[in-house]
Amino acid sequence: MVMGSMLVWPAFALVGFLSCVAVVVALGASSTARYEFARNAAQESRAAVAPRADNHPAGRRSPARSGAAHDGQGQAQAVAVAVRPAPASQAPTGPAWWLVDDAAQVVAGPFDDQVDAEWAALAGELAAIAVHGVRRADATVAPRPSAVDRAWLTELGDQLDRLPEDWDALISDTDPLTTLVVEVAAALVEAGLPLHDAAGGRPAGGVCLVPDVASGGVLVGWRTHDRMSVQNVRGTTADAAVQQLMNDAVACTLAQLGFVVHTFGEVGCSLVTALR
Repeated sequence: MVMGSMLVWPAFALVGFLSCVAVVVALGASSTARYEFARNAAQESRAAVAPRADNHPAGRRSPARSGAAHDGQGQAQAVAVAVRPAPASQAPTGPAWWLVDDAAQVVAGPFDDQVDAEWAALAGELAAIAVHGVRRADATVAPRPSAVDRAWLTELGDQLDRLPEDWDALISDTDPLTTLVVEVAAALVEAGLPLHDAAGGRPAGGVCLVPDVASGGVLVGWRTHDRMSVQNVRGTTADAAVQQLMNDAVACTLAQLGFVVHTFGEVGCSLVTALR
């Protein structure tokens, strides 16, 4: 009796296991069938809608890419720069930048700044230069200083105020020596070399410009800071070496900028007599 009971329970367990497996297989088959049915229905629906999308009155939302685009080859696009030609007849206007040809006639403009004017000439391949001024009725330009020019003239005037008193009796609008010293001062300031403020008595160094009436030229020399030239904080040898070095540098700079430069005396100063 005990042996029979021991055999019955494994039999029940085996039957239960087989029943569970059968249920799982049946459910899986049913789910697979429903999935296949739903997928086929969705594909048929998309196939029916696709032709209508191409025929929409508004067209396709994203245009088809050409074969060249698929190949990764981009198409070059030309970029044109608009050049504003000047009308044949135009009333005079305020100061602006204009492009002027060899005959001094306006060919384009006005422009807000010099960069715009020069870029327009380059883009339009125009044989013209940028000029700032007021356009006349005859298509010529009356030159006027620009804002940059006015700022530069103010800076240069501040530097010329540093000239020593030797220039007070010589400076005039018609004196050639005055013109020369202004040219020399402008070249030095443009090169980043300030003038020595002899009139203000400031200790800072700089370039000294002294008139030489006999030769009709300008004596040019470098003055170091008072700490080196007067107080000799680094010694007289260092002061003499630095002054000689700077005198040579100033002379080479002026010669490079087109001035006629002569050596003057034994102290290393230079005599500038003309601008080539």
